[in-house]
Amino acid sequence: MIRPSADLKVYLCREPVDMRKQIDGLALLVQEAMDLNPFDQALFVFGNRQRDKVKLLFWERNGFVVWYKRLERERFKWPTHLEGDTVTLTGQELNWLLDGVNLKAMQPHKALDFQQVG
Repeated sequence: MIRPSADLKVYLCREPVDMRKQIDGLALLVQEAMDLNPFDQALFVFGNRQRDKVKLLFWERNGFVVWYKRLERERFKWPTHLEGDTVTLTGQELNWLLDGVNLKAMQPHKALDFQQVG
């Protein structure tokens, strides 16, 4: 999977987001709810209420890129120990979050290994 570099600015929206939102809706959330510029060289992270889905929004030179990840089991461990409605993470912390690591306890999810039947 393509992962952000460790030096990229990452902003995490603490409030749950409707995962039906596409690029325009997410960019509007960045502007209005997070009070940030969606065209900045930064990655904006959104999660749903159940914390089993995450979308990442990024402006790349001439257009937006959206990444989407859905967990089959467990939940993303949203950082509750950090202050504010918008949380700043490092690229490394985001990678840990995407891997299922609880940033407060530094404990990852269990790895899943599904076998294809056919």
